[in-house]
Amino acid sequence: MKPLKSTAIVGIGQTEFSKQSGRSELQLAAEASLAAIRDAGLKPSDIDGMVTYVQDSNDELQLMRCLGIEQLRWTGRTPFGGGGSSAPVQLAASAVASGAARNVLIYRAFNERSGQRFGQPAPIHYGVGGGGAPARSLHFSYGLDTPAKIYALWYQPYMHRYGVTSEDLGRYVVVSRKHAATNPNAWFYDKPITLEDHQASRWIVEPMLRLLDCCQESDGGVALVVSSMERARDLRQKPVRVAAATQAHRMDGHIMFDYYRPDLVGYPEAYASAQELWTQSGLGPQDMDVAMIYENFSPVVLMTLEAHGFCKEGEAKDFIKSGAIELTGQLPVNPNGGLLGEGYIHGMNNITEAVRQLRGTAANQVADAENVLVTVGRSGLILQKA
Repeated sequence: MKPLKSTAIVGIGQTEFSKQSGRSELQLAAEASLAAIRDAGLKPSDIDGMVTYVQDSNDELQLMRCLGIEQLRWTGRTPFGGGGSSAPVQLAASAVASGAARNVLIYRAFNERSGQRFGQPAPIHYGVGGGGAPARSLHFSYGLDTPAKIYALWYQPYMHRYGVTSEDLGRYVVVSRKHAATNPNAWFYDKPITLEDHQASRWIVEPMLRLLDCCQESDGGVALVVSSMERARDLRQKPVRVAAATQAHRMDGHIMFDYYRPDLVGYPEAYASAQELWTQSGLGPQDMDVAMIYENFSPVVLMTLEAHGFCKEGEAKDFIKSGAIELTGQLPVNPNGGLLGEGYIHGMNNITEAVRQLRGTAANQVADAENVLVTVGRSGLILQKA
């Protein structure tokens, strides 16, 4: 098997991000997928592999028929939701590196706002990969029935130990919305906020999460095509190398109800993922030009910055306050506005933004970007200009 570094993202596509798409999830998946295939300079008949999440509602055979894909040699689905959103690239790149497939389409599409609203209480049986019925049955009985409640309980020990305040969280949110305001793809395009706006937004879970600390519920689709570096050189776009890809799942951890570790402060999966990414790539935090950090809720940005070594434990709030994550700062974070500002397609839109940064075509382009970290804590990528 060839190394993952022999693979590349060669095409990206997406729909608009909205609150009411007016079309089926299958149509959203087909639109984004066809855009990615065309972006790569390929035809649907060139696709012989597919990857999506276990939570995606779109059947591979139905999507094949919509796109005109003649035959698949390889398929796969990755568990979890946004917490595993870098994993489909790892899976697709592994298939290409092994020779199991030549060109793999990755897709994720849903009507998360107009259809099944992820931010609302879910039925006990819902949520494959998020713990399933047994975990939900236990925790729902304690009132932990929405993502905001579930994650806030995990964030509380970290915020208490390091004295992180709502204002500290708000400083990240202000930056994400500033970036979104100059990104025409963002739902919050031309809608920056102030710290006062953040502090005036209502509590969702007091005293951790205000409304503006929570990611969006979006309708839309995103797709990628992964191929080999060798084939990529003959395609339409500049290839973006998959320099490293990993997942990290630890004993006593849980994708949502993460309350069973000896020390509830911090993000041990992110530390493990970071170490593996640095080892695979031969790079370190000092080499990253941009960081695309998954932020279903704002506190996880602070925990992730520390876990990847961009600052010491407890110092992320000061790192953000210093301006380090601005477009011209030491480490620009989420130049697209992230999941709070651009849209929430389970983290996939952060990967397409990483590709644009390395192509030099992003709306908020970071100068001379060569290496981009894409991290969800439990899974991560390093993408590199080839």
